[in-house]
Amino acid sequence: MRFVCLGIIVLFFTACASKKNAALLTQINKSNCNQENTNHYTKNDIPKPIYELAVDTQISRYFTPKDINIAHAIGVLDLLSKYLNTLNAVKQNKTVEGQLDVIQLRQKINNKIDLTSLEISAVTAELDCEEERINQIASFLKEKEMQAETKLTVGSIILGSLSTIATAVLVGTHDEGITGDVIGISVGVADALIGVLILTNHRKIELKHKRNVLREIWLATETSSVYPPSIWYYLNYANPNHPEEISLREQLINNWKSFGQVNATKPTTDNRKLEIYFSDGGKYTTDQLENRANMYDQIESTIKLMKQDLRNLTLNIDKLEL
Repeated sequence: MRFVCLGIIVLFFTACASKKNAALLTQINKSNCNQENTNHYTKNDIPKPIYELAVDTQISRYFTPKDINIAHAIGVLDLLSKYLNTLNAVKQNKTVEGQLDVIQLRQKINNKIDLTSLEISAVTAELDCEEERINQIASFLKEKEMQAETKLTVGSIILGSLSTIATAVLVGTHDEGITGDVIGISVGVADALIGVLILTNHRKIELKHKRNVLREIWLATETSSVYPPSIWYYLNYANPNHPEEISLREQLINNWKSFGQVNATKPTTDNRKLEIYFSDGGKYTTDQLENRANMYDQIESTIKLMKQDLRNLTLNIDKLEL
């Protein structure tokens, strides 16, 4: 009977063991979410903080601080100043040349806004794609865990049934003495082991991500290979004259810490024990995969806020009339 119990445990334990599938692992670690869109730029390519610049008073008269900051982020602040000057000149002297200049300047501004909107869509498309891919992997892993748990539960039921049958046989043959005690102990131990296996049934899967969209957010790198200069400026902008207003990047990190998505202690850039989310990859549990997907979603939502500022800037430009 002890050998039967042991055999059942081994059988179901083996059923829980993950079998490496080279094709599956290749598919998991191969991502088509980024079409080799890697940014290469220096710190000088990122706009200087707007509070360090002397902004044309005319612009401040017609636009909000948010409008001015987003215009600076996408590189149209000078164009906006020229547009206002030309517009005012045309109001006083409506020449054909002046009106054409106004149209051309407005077109250049619109082109910049459209290009930035495309950049935002491209970055958020990658984030959304990665989120869906990771959620799919998490669902696959969870399904395997559920299958293993079902098998273990069935094994426990079978073990209990065999124990009952064996005990009944021994009672019927009046030979339930020491053998009966041994069966009881063996079954109890085996059942306990199966219970432990059910409780510890947490699979892991190897996930590599050399291109890590979370890492640069966490480490506050000077530049970014993932985010274009305008978006990187937008995420990192904070005015020291208003210390209560932290950057969007810092807000993301604070939320991750507050809700327990990452450890509260932030590693330094030379710390080799980077948390798995900010490394080149590692073995993930289902919960860690779902957490990573949620972090992608939160960055995506934050970057999309930039489109609201672009919309408001466009609406305020439209209010200016000849």
